[in-house]
Amino acid sequence: MPESLPDRTVLKSRLRRRGIYLLPNLFTTAALFAGFYAIVQAMNGNFEYSAIAIFIAMVLDGLDGRVARLTSTQSEFGAEYDSMSDMVSFGIAPALIVYEWALKEMDQWGWIIAFIYCACAALRLARFNTNIAVIDKRFFQGLPSPAAAALIAGLVWVAFYFQVQGNEIRWLVCVITLFAAFTMVSNIPYYSGKEINLRRRVPFFTILLLVLFFFVLIPSHPPLVLFCLFAAYAFSGYFIKLWRLGRSKRNNETSAPGGPK
Repeated sequence: MPESLPDRTVLKSRLRRRGIYLLPNLFTTAALFAGFYAIVQAMNGNFEYSAIAIFIAMVLDGLDGRVARLTSTQSEFGAEYDSMSDMVSFGIAPALIVYEWALKEMDQWGWIIAFIYCACAALRLARFNTNIAVIDKRFFQGLPSPAAAALIAGLVWVAFYFQVQGNEIRWLVCVITLFAAFTMVSNIPYYSGKEINLRRRVPFFTILLLVLFFFVLIPSHPPLVLFCLFAAYAFSGYFIKLWRLGRSKRNNETSAPGGPK
């Protein structure tokens, strides 16, 4: 009995949707490759390439989620695959890069610090996956692992740009690595930017600032601009936390009996 036209239409629709699901996963695979490439280059001593690969992985990691939402192809598989890719690109790769670049001569303390960063990245990703349905979408809980990886990669890239060897600033590297690690697993709030609507009209001045930033500042001094950007983001969470504490204290004083009138 020949297959009916509606059945063929349904079959073609299912095949098309299965094909679309490949698109966000291809971006995730590309991000995973960038993280793997960063590890390989760090083992070969090409730390500049490793740092650039981390930033490329971060861009690709941001695209896979947006592509999945735009094409309505979110899936449990994609979420788990993305988490595995993040662990390689933003957990293992930065830890290995910073160890090979600056911490290797510190013997056991070097690999212990690198492992602390790696473990904190894993804990950060696990907490994010389990709390994704209950947290405030406007803010991340703790420093996101891509931002932490970008902070470390930016430091490596800036040092290479100014021809500074990693072992010359190893104590500074230790402080920044531990700062990134412990901030990832903290409760410090970080603005997520998920409420930004790209289809909404924005002032001309905002467009001008974005053009100046992406087409003037970043191309002029990429390592320095990117490192300063992610350093500012890493500290922004602490300012948000302090502002919230101050506002909460003022509200409590206002609502308390005999408080300010």
